[in-house]
Amino acid sequence: MRPLWTGAEVAAATGGTLAGDFAARGVAFDSREILAGDLFVALRGASTDGHRFVEDARARGAAGVLAERAVEGPHVAVADSMAALVALGRAARDRAPATVVGVTGSVGKTGVKEALRRAFARIAPDRTHWSVKSYNNHTGVPLSLARMPAETRFAVFEMGMNHAGEIRALAEQVRPHVALITWVASVHIENFADETGIAEAKAEIFEGLAPGGTAILPADNAHAQLLRARATGRAARILGFGEGPDADVRLLSAEGDAAGTDLLADVMGERIACRVGMPGRHWVSNALAVLAGVAAAGGDPAEAGLALAGLAGLDGRGARIRLPLAGGEALLLDESYNANPTSMAAALAVLGATPARRRVAILGAMKELGAHAPAMHAGLAGPIAAAGVAELALVGTEMEALRVDGATYLADWEQALAWARATLRPGDALLVKGSNSVGLGRLVAALAGEAGR
Repeated sequence: MRPLWTGAEVAAATGGTLAGDFAARGVAFDSREILAGDLFVALRGASTDGHRFVEDARARGAAGVLAERAVEGPHVAVADSMAALVALGRAARDRAPATVVGVTGSVGKTGVKEALRRAFARIAPDRTHWSVKSYNNHTGVPLSLARMPAETRFAVFEMGMNHAGEIRALAEQVRPHVALITWVASVHIENFADETGIAEAKAEIFEGLAPGGTAILPADNAHAQLLRARATGRAARILGFGEGPDADVRLLSAEGDAAGTDLLADVMGERIACRVGMPGRHWVSNALAVLAGVAAAGGDPAEAGLALAGLAGLDGRGARIRLPLAGGEALLLDESYNANPTSMAAALAVLGATPARRRVAILGAMKELGAHAPAMHAGLAGPIAAAGVAELALVGTEMEALRVDGATYLADWEQALAWARATLRPGDALLVKGSNSVGLGRLVAALAGEAGR
């Protein structure tokens, strides 16, 4: 099998100096993630310097190193490792004949990216590439690009931001043939004057479109007109998805239950019926985006429908975990990956539709809301009441703005874990959701680990 990169290719792509050739099967910048045969990229960060871990990477089997100075063993020396990683990603993008899809949005982008890659993998199982986890920032995107094999037919990259200009820089590297925005909502709003600023920042993805590319946008969103205006002149084709009569990918009907949704959609004149294996009305919008993305990339929307049916809960984004208890079990709804007002309301709606003896929730603070934080936290009272939450724990100081009778206010995830252990009873459904920095993913890991014993 052809290596992902030879040392000579890395040197040519980055303008570096090769010392001892090598053949790499993968790329990583975290020495703890190195697999035998990988290229280790030694990055300098704010808190640590990857050059300190070169020996660790070699001990784990790194085939070569990309570094800012000469090191022991085969390596490529460059002036700036971060710039070299970006250059390597650009070279990977240049050499691959792939149809590239870029995905951004305030909510839903990781779920849509996962569904798209599963759809493409059905079409080209050995020639589909995607960004793993949520590698969607200034380091994750070039790393994901650099990992793309030369033979790739379909590629899906996720792009995130919390400041203006960040999507522009990422889109210039990805240069998607299809640029998709899932939704615009008040996420990271502390860094913007208003939600319109967020829409402008998301629309930067259209600036990176490859010639002849397609822009896909949420036609039902309040900022759809702005997004369309920003795509005009940059995209050869603009597609809208939604429920309105003018949507190019339009919902015709949807019937949901606690396990998913059966939907019928008109995909540019073709009727597609499918089952979405994720519960919640928000997944209807996500599914329409996936159908649009696959069609725009030249794939078969029917394959997208099959991929949507095969979706199971993603870790931190809807995974369902059975928790054994004395006398029965409880159901854990793991939405711990991140949180904002829109995704909180959606997750609470899913909890409300889940059959259970009692509905229980542990909700963590929503970060990066700035001056809007008190009002947005207080605004969760309605969705909590609508979900019929019987037992509620609120974690983090920001949650003090949310006053709910009978709620327990806690300082951190460890207190929340103790509360969960003391509160859960057989037949309960427990929703866990909060911003990453609150650490509720650790609570889920602890409960899931206990369930696995």
